[in-house]
This record gives sequence, C-alpha cells and structure tokens, in this order.
Amino acid sequence: MSKVLVIPDVHLKPWIFEAAEDELSKVAYDRVVCLGDLVDDWGQEYNLNLYEETLDTVAKFMKRHPDMLFCYGNHDLSYEWEALESGYSPAARNTVLQGLSKLRKTLPPENFAIIHKIDNVLFSHAGLSQPFVSHFFPDHEGELDSLLERINGLGRSELWNDASPLWARPQDGRIEMYPGVTLQVVGHTPVKSVDYFKGVLSTDNFSTFRNGNPIGDQKFVWVDTATGQWGFSNKGMIPEELPDPKLDYRTYKLGDTVRFKFPKNGSEEPEIIEGTVYVVDSFPDGSSSIDVFSADILYKHIPLSSVISVNGQEG
Repeated sequence: MSKVLVIPDVHLKPWIFEAAEDELSKVAYDRVVCLGDLVDDWGQEYNLNLYEETLDTVAKFMKRHPDMLFCYGNHDLSYEWEALESGYSPAARNTVLQGLSKLRKTLPPENFAIIHKIDNVLFSHAGLSQPFVSHFFPDHEGELDSLLERINGLGRSELWNDASPLWARPQDGRIEMYPGVTLQVVGHTPVKSVDYFKGVLSTDNFSTFRNGNPIGDQKFVWVDTATGQWGFSNKGMIPEELPDPKLDYRTYKLGDTVRFKFPKNGSEEPEIIEGTVYVVDSFPDGSSSIDVFSADILYKHIPLSSVISVNGQEG
C-alpha cells in the first residue's frame, strides 16, 4: 500500500466528498481514509436535512470506493454512546444512528475502527498517545497490531477521555505520542493549514468558526504509507519537505539545553554559546524566540534560526 487520500473532519459538509471525488479523478490513489466527525456543526442542531444529506453522500461515496477506511470521531460516537458534547443534536440522534447503521452495511466491518494502520502509519481521529496506552494497557509489550486490536474493541468508559484516540490534542507538543510508528495522521483539532510536528500530521483544515467562516485553507493531503512522506493533492505527488524542528517553538521546553550562535563584537564569526532555555515566546506575527541563561547571563530574544542544537540534537 502506498498513496492514501485523507478526508479530514467533515462536520456536515457533504461537498467535501464531491471535492475528494474530483481529486481522485486526477490521480490514482490506492486508498481513501476518512478521519471521522461526519456530523454536527455550529448552529445546525435542527437542520435534519443537512444531517441526512451528509450521511447519504457518505454512503454513496463508500459504495464507489469499497476499500475506503473510516475512523470514528468523537462526534460520531457521541450518538452511539449518548455522550453529550458540543454540537450534539438530540433532534438528529435517530437520523445519525440510522445513517451510521447504513454506512456499516456499505463497507466490510473491519473498515470501521478507532485506529487504522497501513504499513507503519496510523490513522485516527485524534492520535494514539503514550499516556493512554500506559494507563489502559500497562501490560503491553510492544506488538503494535495486537495493541490496535485491543484499542478498537474499547468502548465509552475507556475512550471518552482527553488522552484517547478520539480526544487527544498533540498539536501543542505537550503530549507524548505512541513511539515506533513512522507517522500518525489525525484530525479533531482545527488548523489553519495542514501541520506536521514530531511525527504527527494534523489535517483538520476544513472546520469552521462559529460564524461559518473557514478556519483552514481546505486543502486535501495525501500520505505515502510506504515512505511516510506526505503532500498537498493540489500540488500533485510532490512531497512536502519536513520542517526543521529547531525552527518550531513547540520543540522548546523550559530547562532544555541549547547551543546557539550569538554575534561577537568585532568579529564576523559569531560566538557559540550553550545555555538553558528560560523563556519561550511565540508572537502574533508568527515569529518566535527563546531567552537563554548561560554563565549567569540572560540572552534575550534569541531567534530560533540561531539555534544549533537542542539537548544535543542538531536535527
């Protein structure tokens, strides 16, 4: 398996599947993976026609693509489990339950799961975190396929929490993701553009603000599960270059040891200084900097482009 087209969070936008169909007509993809949250959106609780249209559109799409994989989202399962959350529509509950039942009759049962694995790439609504695995599977010893089988058999009592593959938010870099996989592809947390950080590809760029305006740029991405590369479908099969983590403020934590270049008076060659991160700043214009203590001197507003290594790691 290699090229996969990713359909991120839908939230009552049936046109997403028409747009995905257009992408599939241009390039021969091996598979389609949808990351869930088919239903619910701001102010649509009583728009039952939109719920029906969305679920019917998904069913038709699945019939045309019978090898499609679907990852349940928290909004989908909130109806199955009667777990109230933002956007949940009591009026639409029967519509959603009937729609999900219809979908499950369209594809093989194994095509519906919390987490899907293709090669060494994981697809889930929010991501598989190490804290979740450590808490619910303390006896797990590293065989990934058996772990995923166990996770896919869990229910509300285990999955309705902030660390689960339905709810985790790894985008800020503060949650440790499950190690040993090439890439995790997730949705759930809206982003302005598809975002890559520490092995996690965040794709929820079709969601909207409360007023209906788009949060993200609404571009599809593809993933090559054989290589772990990814790219934007509107650019063809050209993979994106992985960003230098030293240029991302999320890499830095207070107390990290860094080496950085600092202008030296009277010399064209900068001085190399090692110190401890004291402050991490991210500014509204998108720029970032760190303050570093070294030999009782505080170096302020060091641009991340000046950093050579973080905790001994240069890449």
